[in-house]
Amino acid sequence: MMEVENNTTLPPPEGPVPQHLAFRDEEGELNPEFLAAAADAIEASDTDRLRELVEDFHESEVGDLLEALEPEHRPRLIELLGSAFDFTALTEVDEAVREEILEELETATVAEGVRDLDSDDAVTILESLPEEEKAEVLDQLPAMERVALQRSLEYPEDSAGRRMQTEFIAVPPFWTVGQTIDFMRETPDLPETFYEIFVIDPAGHLLGAVALDRLLRSKRPITIQEIMDDEPDRVEATEPQEEVARLFERFNLVSAAVVDEANRLVGVILVDDIVDVLEEEADADIKQLGGVKPDEELSDTVFYIQRSRFPWLFANMCTAFLAAGVIRLFESSLQHMVALAILMPIVASMGGNAGTQTMTVAVRALATRELGRSNAWRIIVREAAVGLLNGIVFAVIMGGLAALWFQSPEIGLVIGLALITVLIFAALGGIFVPLGLNRLGVDPAVSSGPFVTTITDIVGFFSFLGIATLWFKL
Repeated sequence: MMEVENNTTLPPPEGPVPQHLAFRDEEGELNPEFLAAAADAIEASDTDRLRELVEDFHESEVGDLLEALEPEHRPRLIELLGSAFDFTALTEVDEAVREEILEELETATVAEGVRDLDSDDAVTILESLPEEEKAEVLDQLPAMERVALQRSLEYPEDSAGRRMQTEFIAVPPFWTVGQTIDFMRETPDLPETFYEIFVIDPAGHLLGAVALDRLLRSKRPITIQEIMDDEPDRVEATEPQEEVARLFERFNLVSAAVVDEANRLVGVILVDDIVDVLEEEADADIKQLGGVKPDEELSDTVFYIQRSRFPWLFANMCTAFLAAGVIRLFESSLQHMVALAILMPIVASMGGNAGTQTMTVAVRALATRELGRSNAWRIIVREAAVGLLNGIVFAVIMGGLAALWFQSPEIGLVIGLALITVLIFAALGGIFVPLGLNRLGVDPAVSSGPFVTTITDIVGFFSFLGIATLWFKL
């Protein structure tokens, strides 16, 4: 009897075999194949496939996915995922995108999603809603959550009260370490993240705080009062978020208590919230230096962006007339020597760039409180010295090139002297303008640009054309 080896194989399963698609490619960019697969699942209402694609995603990755999808697909993704969608992801998207999504969702869906969020994330979503819809969502929340969120929403925008989360652990001073640890073990609704235990009196006034590491190193019979810090880090609920961020940065804090005007504990701010604040403030400063509104996002409409940028461009146009007026004074000189018209933009460009460099450093230093009355003159002298040295270096470089180009050592000397003059004035203007505006109570990030540009253009044109007119007797 002949034995035959069994090489029979099973036929491949029908239909495409599901493949794992990477959300990002090797360069960290969003994978087009993944986006296409997600869009196909949304259009086909394939809930299982969609959940399979995003089941292990962090909320920030879900936020990136929402921003990358077409507008009509965004609310549909949330509806298909249902309870599996973490509404924290909506705090990770641009404000304009968040508002568009919330407009398309049912009020009950928003209320259900907000119910499971930390209070600071819930406030971020609620403040994006119209007042009427905000009231409807709050009405569908449990009484305690509703009261806490309403109180947070009553604080000024961009204040500690808006940034805080109202979930925290507070115990009386007479509790023992053992009681406190047992309380945390037995309580199901503890905050998701916390670093210290707060100590309060019966009226809710903040008495102190105990760091978790100190709590765990202490014996169970010791009372909380014995190990608490009598002067815990605290901020007032009405304090601007920028000041709170500066406090965290200066003292390397990971959390701070938030109190009201009567020193009652109302919330806590964690370092992850402060990271967002620092990013927002830096982003706003950079945008304002370029004449862009702090709230402008990539997702904004063309007409909104056009309207927001128009005032800055209009201001620049007006100041450009001043520079043009200076050129008009030397019209006859330009007619007699074409080289002046050719070299003139170089002087203005060098001055403008040098002024912008100094202005950027000065504005950022003012924002971080590194520049003030105590060191202002030292910084001014330093920037003037930098301007002088750069002026000399570029006078040699540009003067030599101009002399060779036009076969005239005299034209090289003229542009060299003009560059020294304009770079010194650019450095001084770049720091005096932000300092002056700051003293007047005007945000230097918003207003410095046109003034510095005007100064460098006027000084550049006047010095170059003026020196040339005198030297060549034009």
